[in-house]
Amino acid sequence: MRELKGTVYIVSDCHFGVPSREESAIREAKFIQWLDEIKTNADYIILLGDIFDFWFEYRHVVPRGHTRLLGKFAELSDRGIKFIYFTGNHDFWIQNYFSEELNFEIFRTLQTFLINDKKVLIGHGDGIGPKDTGYKLMKAVFEARINRWLYARLHPNFAFWLAYKVSSGSRAANGNVDEIYLGEEKERLIVFSKTMLENEHFDYFIFGHRHLALSVPLSPVSTYINTGEWIKSFSYAQTEGAEIVLKYYDA
Repeated sequence: MRELKGTVYIVSDCHFGVPSREESAIREAKFIQWLDEIKTNADYIILLGDIFDFWFEYRHVVPRGHTRLLGKFAELSDRGIKFIYFTGNHDFWIQNYFSEELNFEIFRTLQTFLINDKKVLIGHGDGIGPKDTGYKLMKAVFEARINRWLYARLHPNFAFWLAYKVSSGSRAANGNVDEIYLGEEKERLIVFSKTMLENEHFDYFIFGHRHLALSVPLSPVSTYINTGEWIKSFSYAQTEGAEIVLKYYDA
């Protein structure tokens, strides 16, 4: 079990790149300002996926844009802050750019961490929990090595046009964030967390993907946290001593 000590920040679902370059740039500037403010005390920054609405790495091509954000990541990494990146359903085609250029540690599956002596199960949150079989099948298809290889054969101009064309109908692109809390019995990630608790204790379950910032007690000693998104709410999780709390950034 990986142990993290110190101040840890956890954020997800920025979906930079949509709905337009101009609107995305405003949100990126706010995110960079937040990074500037937390760099004085952050020991770890955990990115829980979908930081970009689409990311695909060719062997010698890096997606255009996000220059200031990538530069800020490099600055903070060089400063000694450790970055941990969980790939999400919009950026699971991340390969080795972030690990080689920015010294990020990349995870593609759920991981258990001991954060300031608290046992935490953490991941993006897509494709887990009951049902959602259609998405799980689609994810398996997209993650297949042969399909990644075939997509890489497309010219970048067409590949990125196609990706953003598909994404233009998504809730992130249109700002139609699902803000309705379904209740503990219908929220898949909460149901999943409760099921895990039946066999193993965790102090915290922390996920993204849902686009709804939540902090829900599962028991007197276990809490589910969803970090929300940086489209409307600008929410994140942060350690305060041994506890992990949900917060909102107001520049």
